[in-house]
Amino acid sequence: MALNFLHIVAMVLSLVISLGSFGISQTEDLTKGASFIFGDSLVDAGNNNYLPTLSRANIAPNGIDFKASGGAPTGRYTNGRTIGDIVGEELGQQHYALPFLAPNTTGRAILHGVNYASGGGGIMNATGRIFVNRLSMDIQVDYFNITRKQIDKLLGASKAKEYVTKRSIFSITIGSNDFLNNYLLPVISMGARITQSPNGFVDDLINHLRGQLTRLYKLDARKFVVGNVGPIGCIPYQKTINQLLESECVSLPNKLALQYNARLKDLLQELNENLKDATFVHADVYALVMELITNYDKYGFTTSSKACCGNGGQFAGIVPCGPTSSMCSDRSKHVFWDPYHPSEAANVIIAKQLVNGGKKYITPVNLRQLRDI
Repeated sequence: MALNFLHIVAMVLSLVISLGSFGISQTEDLTKGASFIFGDSLVDAGNNNYLPTLSRANIAPNGIDFKASGGAPTGRYTNGRTIGDIVGEELGQQHYALPFLAPNTTGRAILHGVNYASGGGGIMNATGRIFVNRLSMDIQVDYFNITRKQIDKLLGASKAKEYVTKRSIFSITIGSNDFLNNYLLPVISMGARITQSPNGFVDDLINHLRGQLTRLYKLDARKFVVGNVGPIGCIPYQKTINQLLESECVSLPNKLALQYNARLKDLLQELNENLKDATFVHADVYALVMELITNYDKYGFTTSSKACCGNGGQFAGIVPCGPTSSMCSDRSKHVFWDPYHPSEAANVIIAKQLVNGGKKYITPVNLRQLRDI
């Protein structure tokens, strides 16, 4: 009997230790607030692990530098931490936002933040259907609605509202797939492209995103940071399939991104003016990433063209990162981890600019200032 009891205690202790390594503990400090993260594979922390999907990153060597898992893959599409992970750390949050679909994302653990992001997801519900399954932004907001009700039960309605409005930051990193895995896909989106001009498609994106952000506002979100679309014509995949020189980028994807980005900036200004007590922060991810790509050597990188982990073509940009991929000798020297996603080293530079930087890349305030509003 005593042996059975000791065995149970040991099992419970090992469970607590293993969960603690991913940022859950029995002691909680809610004064640093929470991050609620929405988006695509740039910030997915493992939701796609729980979906029957072709877009997954829970295979080695992804996560090789992620200390919380001991280098095991977690579903993050990079070698270490995502931008969302690093922003949370920089703001003093003790725990990473847990993937909504993970079985341990229950109880008071959700008060430290929840991640709804999904590889392949986009603003439009049709985006990413090439991957079979992914969470679109509409579904991610639906899932936050569930979390919002859970927070009410945990804290009571009054404290819950204060926690969500005053102590929580809502981070949105989405839009790239709407171009890469929707509008620019020749076969799947051919019908849409015949009937829709680039202007018409961008109009649709902005109108959908307006509705999604307004839904979050109605669920008491007040502090938002929204990233624009990066220079998607410069990723190793695009450079490889278009057989470009190292210093070249594909013009059409970048042109579409800039077109969308201009409209996004106007949308955030409109929402700042029209939604009472809300602050929408604009993160110029395009300019930040382009700076790293153009002046990579200034930041200690040796290449901004070649994927560290991947296969195919001049820039290892065709086959995604997996167990059979070739891998670079120094992961900290590559801007891109794989054909699509930045390395942890690049994510650190981007995240620190968003948290502490000036108005060149983040307006009207940086994320440290947003937290303290």
